[in-house]
Amino acid sequence: MLTLPAEWCPLMVEFAPLFSKPVWQHPQLLLVGASLAPGKRTVTAGLRVMAWSQEKRVVNSHRVLNRARWSPLAASSIWLRLLLMGFAPEGEWVFGLDDPIEPRRGEHLTAKGIYRHPLRSSHRHLLKASSLRWLGLRMLTQVSWAGSTWGLPFLSVLCPSQRYPSKRRRRHQKLTERARQRLRLLTPWLPHRQLILVGDGGFSALELLHDVSQTPHAHLITRLRLDAEWWTPAPERKPHPHGRPRLKGARRPSPKPRLDDPHTLWRTLEVDPLLWP
Repeated sequence: MLTLPAEWCPLMVEFAPLFSKPVWQHPQLLLVGASLAPGKRTVTAGLRVMAWSQEKRVVNSHRVLNRARWSPLAASSIWLRLLLMGFAPEGEWVFGLDDPIEPRRGEHLTAKGIYRHPLRSSHRHLLKASSLRWLGLRMLTQVSWAGSTWGLPFLSVLCPSQRYPSKRRRRHQKLTERARQRLRLLTPWLPHRQLILVGDGGFSALELLHDVSQTPHAHLITRLRLDAEWWTPAPERKPHPHGRPRLKGARRPSPKPRLDDPHTLWRTLEVDPLLWP
């Protein structure tokens, strides 16, 4: 029987209601093994570091993940609550939106796509990689003993390529659509606090920004291109018109002309250094 450290017991007990009694011993083993395993934190590496490499029924540990009967969303909610209690019990909560890619190989990984490599690419050189793309939500908090701001992940979802749902006759969901779905989970989880979301230029979509603006106590900070097109809302549709309704109104100046305009009014704001680590 696995004996957990005394410091781990209060944390592990929070996740116990998600699993049945016979299955509960396997998640404990995987968690301890993933914490101790060097390199890749796979199920096999976790079992090997726990001296279970010669066990005959190691397939039961794999079935915890590939035949999950428990709710990952419920586990994410519990993990987020524990992170907030330990690192940010009060004040504003800042969350980061990120879409990292994971280079993987294998014939059965049909959700892979061709994406721009964020580390090896530059403005002059573009390098693409065949990998999996994830959408992650992270809590940005100042870790006192580390002296820096850390992004602690609590919710991740796979974003397949456009080819993956087309073969299954399903509608492709863009990255911003999946981000909007995940952001709607934070409001019922955290109903009484201000939520500040920080993302890169990939999340600067009007649909996502409008949805966040309609969500109470939520704000999204993202980077907008200087040549972005700004449009006024579509005018009110007159009765009995011909043709389809307009989707947008008149064109507005882009951010670049506004910056160069000497008549533009500026206002000085103080930015919290937690938002820009």
